[in-house]
Amino acid sequence: MIPINRNPDPRLLAALAAGNSSTRLEAALAAGTHADPGLADALVARCAVEPDFFVRDMLTWALTRLPAESTVPRLLAELRSGRAQARSQALHTLSKIGDRTAWPAITPALLADADDDVKRSAWRAAVVLVPDQDREELAQRLTAQLGRGDRDTRLSLSRALVALGDVIEPVLRAALAAADPVVRAHARATERLLHDPDAGFDLAVDEAKRVVALGPERAGGAAC
Repeated sequence: MIPINRNPDPRLLAALAAGNSSTRLEAALAAGTHADPGLADALVARCAVEPDFFVRDMLTWALTRLPAESTVPRLLAELRSGRAQARSQALHTLSKIGDRTAWPAITPALLADADDDVKRSAWRAAVVLVPDQDREELAQRLTAQLGRGDRDTRLSLSRALVALGDVIEPVLRAALAAADPVVRAHARATERLLHDPDAGFDLAVDEAKRVVALGPERAGGAAC
């Protein structure tokens, strides 16, 4: 059960909802500096509606400064919200807290959420929170998303897969034999990033597309 909240400073609460983003940023900074567990409800609620990226980032930092027992249950509750930003920010904050007891809440539905921001946040949280014994299953679930979404979504997926390490190699090999050339190209680009983390994603994608179009032997000759 989430404990009943203490009465937080009403001036700070008002500042967190002020019309000026600079005021809200200063309030989030103050909340993190003082690290009052009584602010957990207000900080989580503000994350769901805050329009400014920098303020949201400061709210997340403030939440990481609080005891996990004050924040994690509230963030897990947000994962069931109908508001996409609430789900996305809760996932992002859980990935920063790193409390692996949250792992069971990273459901297949969140990993394939209809909202791209939620989905990307779920991928990042998953690779941070996943227990060692579940890494292979997670790799399989993530590779099912190969080839989908825009560039940023595909890059996020590749980064999440690479963060899992060598466990992704078997599932990438399977994806390289997929019927869809877009899936094959994304899988090959991810494989390139796994073995060469300094490779640029766009260059890896271009190379992967060339290999898929020409075949490995002809692509290698064309690059000479």
